[in-house]
Amino acid sequence: MGQRAGVCGIPDDYAGGVTPLHDTAVRGFASDNYSGIHPDVLAAIAAANEGHQVAYGEDVYTARLQELFTGLLGEGVEAYPVFNGTGANVVGLQSMLPRWGAVISASTAHINVDEGGAPERVGGIKLLTVPTDDGKLTPELVDREAWGWGDEHRAQPLVVSITQSTELGTLYTVDEVRALADHAHARGMRLHMDGARISNAAAALDVPLRDFTRDAGVDVLSFGGTKNGAMIGEAIVVLDPAASTGLTYLRKLDMQLSSKMRFVSAQLVALLENDLWLRNARHSNAMAQRLRAGVEAGLADGSIQGVEFTQPTQANGVFATLPAGVADRLRTSFRFYDWDELRREVRWMCSFDTTEADIDAFVAAISRETTR
Repeated sequence: MGQRAGVCGIPDDYAGGVTPLHDTAVRGFASDNYSGIHPDVLAAIAAANEGHQVAYGEDVYTARLQELFTGLLGEGVEAYPVFNGTGANVVGLQSMLPRWGAVISASTAHINVDEGGAPERVGGIKLLTVPTDDGKLTPELVDREAWGWGDEHRAQPLVVSITQSTELGTLYTVDEVRALADHAHARGMRLHMDGARISNAAAALDVPLRDFTRDAGVDVLSFGGTKNGAMIGEAIVVLDPAASTGLTYLRKLDMQLSSKMRFVSAQLVALLENDLWLRNARHSNAMAQRLRAGVEAGLADGSIQGVEFTQPTQANGVFATLPAGVADRLRTSFRFYDWDELRREVRWMCSFDTTEADIDAFVAAISRETTR
């Protein structure tokens, strides 16, 4: 055999034949899912691509991922890589519940609003939702649905699910998570955390991940990567093995078992090693603060008019209402989503690759469109 050149036999000077189909200069604030892959994560995928590794998770990258989660969260935790956040939530919750179990969540929770009925249709899970203005549950709000145990006519509330950071960009403090965990456990329920943006929460709270998860009483965690620089991949992390059963089988049953799992695990390894996950999140949080500060400065000097903030900016999302017609005009240059169309409320999300120039250009556009 001849000498192998480059990675996987590809010459080192091979430039490839793929031309981008999109305008790479276009920026937006619709979702942190719009961003690309962090270069270190992309390099990790390429590095994992050489040679063969055992399939279905018996590879060195998945083993290394387990070590990293153990270092972050302590001995005895179990990490299960999956494809996406919906899969992490559905499979994780299934593992916490019998067939007759129900989950209490905020009405704004991703599992209720944005997962296409997957918890109900795929997971067979009854959701018991509670309205909340800031996306956060409290023990008192939980008690609106935490009742009816032993009633054969009612799905049994056995899990409380919270999102950190929430769908409205707000944060649970360490004490708030602990209060919910204590409240749930005292009533025979478990606590699940949807951590699609948990990196942003950790960066904003500036405390170790363990402080507001395992040590605060969270039983099962969905750890997000895709919104924070990964291409595809999240992990179900079992913090209390007594709270979860059957994940080995449920992950396959629910089509979340990757045959080439090394490529999912390698991405999460790249994020967790050297704290890339925190550095990315700190940056996206900082860009959200810059955006809010820019709009506030414009409101103060009159160069921006009619914008009102609807939530505190605690992570990487900014929520605001705009004057009539402004959102559609802005969207000709910068994509973003309506959050509550009736209120003219919008959501602006910042990503690990959002730049100061992106923010400044967007603030200038907001000024232009609100004063025309």
